[in-house]
Amino acid sequence: MRTLYRYLIVILIGLGAYNPLAAQSLAAFRPVMNIIMPQISDKLDVPLPNLPRHLDLIDQRVEVVIFNGFASVEVFHTFSNPASVALEARYKMPLPPKAVLSELSIIRGQDEQHGEVVSKKQARTIYEQEKAAGRDAALAEKDSYKWYEFHITNIPPKDEITMRHRYYQPIILDSGIGKFVFPREAGNTDSNAALSFWEGNVKEAHNTFQFNCEIHSAWPINNIRVPGHGDKIAHKKIDNDKWQFRFEEAKSGGKDVVVYYRLSDNLPGRLEIIPYKRLGKPGYFMMLLTPGEDLKPIRGGTDYSFVLDTSGSMRSKIGTLASGVQNALGRMNQQDRFRIITFNKIARELQDWTIASYDNVSAACEKVAGLSSGNSTNLYAGIERGLSDLSKSRPLAVILVTDGVTNTGNMHPRNFYDLCKAHDVRMFNFVLGNSANWPLMEMMSNASGGFYTCVSNQDDIIGQLLLAKEKMVRESLHNAELNINGVRTYDMTNTAMKKIYHGQQLVFFGRYAQGGTAEVTLTTTLSGRNKVYRTIVELPAEAPEFPELKRLWAMDRIADIKHQKILGMSNEEELQQAERDLGIAYQIVTDQTSMLVLSDKSFKRYDIKRENKKKNEVEKAARQYRYTKPVTNYRADKKQKMFYHSANTLPKKPVDYSKRYKYVDPYDVKTNKKKQNYKSSYSSSSRGFSFGRGGGSIDGWLSALILVMLSTLAWRRYTATES
Repeated sequence: MRTLYRYLIVILIGLGAYNPLAAQSLAAFRPVMNIIMPQISDKLDVPLPNLPRHLDLIDQRVEVVIFNGFASVEVFHTFSNPASVALEARYKMPLPPKAVLSELSIIRGQDEQHGEVVSKKQARTIYEQEKAAGRDAALAEKDSYKWYEFHITNIPPKDEITMRHRYYQPIILDSGIGKFVFPREAGNTDSNAALSFWEGNVKEAHNTFQFNCEIHSAWPINNIRVPGHGDKIAHKKIDNDKWQFRFEEAKSGGKDVVVYYRLSDNLPGRLEIIPYKRLGKPGYFMMLLTPGEDLKPIRGGTDYSFVLDTSGSMRSKIGTLASGVQNALGRMNQQDRFRIITFNKIARELQDWTIASYDNVSAACEKVAGLSSGNSTNLYAGIERGLSDLSKSRPLAVILVTDGVTNTGNMHPRNFYDLCKAHDVRMFNFVLGNSANWPLMEMMSNASGGFYTCVSNQDDIIGQLLLAKEKMVRESLHNAELNINGVRTYDMTNTAMKKIYHGQQLVFFGRYAQGGTAEVTLTTTLSGRNKVYRTIVELPAEAPEFPELKRLWAMDRIADIKHQKILGMSNEEELQQAERDLGIAYQIVTDQTSMLVLSDKSFKRYDIKRENKKKNEVEKAARQYRYTKPVTNYRADKKQKMFYHSANTLPKKPVDYSKRYKYVDPYDVKTNKKKQNYKSSYSSSSRGFSFGRGGGSIDGWLSALILVMLSTLAWRRYTATES
């Protein structure tokens, strides 16, 4: 009997290469083969000659609404099946750090099927059963910090289907500037192969990419910037607290979309509390702490230890790395010192400690411009080298630029934590690329009292450097701790911080039992002196506007669980169970849970309750309600100010050195080989006048003022001599 089946399969494969009808017969016969001959059935997923085995992405639309403190992102993908057989869509896409996938649905005509979150193992088992039975189903799984993987089964031949998903993510201000990133570029952090944006069996066809964005802010917005799309968009002010813009492209894949918005200057340092609570049930809150403290510049020079990742996974990001480092070097003064360390499979000194003179900076820029990538990644060796040979008498900043991949040498996360905790330095981690290992960077930053930021290739590198530079050269608040008394709050994370930097906004999620009056206290030290900031706030007994906070709190709690897991602080099985329980209870996709889309009948068949459908209806009603009213200002310290200075912002007119050092990729784009006779485009030209061999140029107006002062002094001395 098995021999007869084998002959039948061979005949169908042969006919399927030339006959669509036979190919459909093969597809129809596959569920039977899944049962009786699984080994052979698996091999039939190999593409057949002249038979399309991919789906076309014909449209992608993104709807973004940024509220106070977080963004709601809704994404629509429309696929077309050009084949003569039913196909499964398989693809991956990165999501930003701490994003919470809350909805997944498939749309066919007027019919929409919604997803429910169950355990990962159960979701995969049910999906495969529905796939084998020829019924509609979809699945979303999470792979650690890297990406979400989506599956849609049994898309009929010559048919179209739309997949919709929604996620939430926190938006944190830095020096009054908010940033939102919609990731579209390859992550290139997968050690096995480069991860394209649409990995799987989906390819782009003649399609469109639409991006619509609204920003609802309780504080005035001065300007909006979308790098790379400035000529395509026209943003408009809807009213005093709402802005809107959109653009459209003739393709869906491509570059990340980065949205910056800048709040007005001289806004107060403040405490904001956005609550969600139903009567008789526990409440949730998102606390935004924007310190208003006049952190003074550090006198004298600063030491900068650059630690640069040049491993193979950095190939597509080496230009971003070089451009950023060159700009950073160009912004030093003659009292600073710097060194440059590079690492791949080993760490090496590219530039030993040297004074930031003009000649030294220009020589270092030449070296950085010639960097190339390759080999494995020994991240620990690079950090260890960067934290060695440090001066205890000078302020120090360690600048790590990497995608966080580590695949050789010392790789245990606890060792990274212990290494960073042993050094009280300002450690700034720039994490490049989508799917980068941001949890490891966050852990190291927390251990060292440092700061980390995720950097897209579409980021304004000069802007990110400005934000970092102000943190490096100014005082910081030390040993900060947040406490809430008077109302029982619980399940808060990260309330103890080693340092708070210039312009940094702090975000906390928590729960509270009942409404009432509470005292919020931030205890810290500045320049060795104790400082206490306090205020009185009201937590409401009922606040129905932001039900999304429940999922955001749950994801923040899961991040804390993962932190404990990394450090080996608790039993791993218990932590996985806790993550699984939170994922199911709050209907979010985690490493232990998945979102499954089935028909209503199939959900009943598997006895799966429609908990997520109820949550989505509540959240949809809340969003519609918020759209109809002005944006609410959730400042909680109006009656008793917590800070008496304005919130820290960037200097209005920073010196622009960006034209002095320009990175040119040493690789030929077509051949992927290093260019012959390659020469860096470093230029020694400067704006204004350059005095001596110091650290850079002086603006023209300042040069003119100095010349006038010198001339006046010379004239006075001359007249005094004559008299």
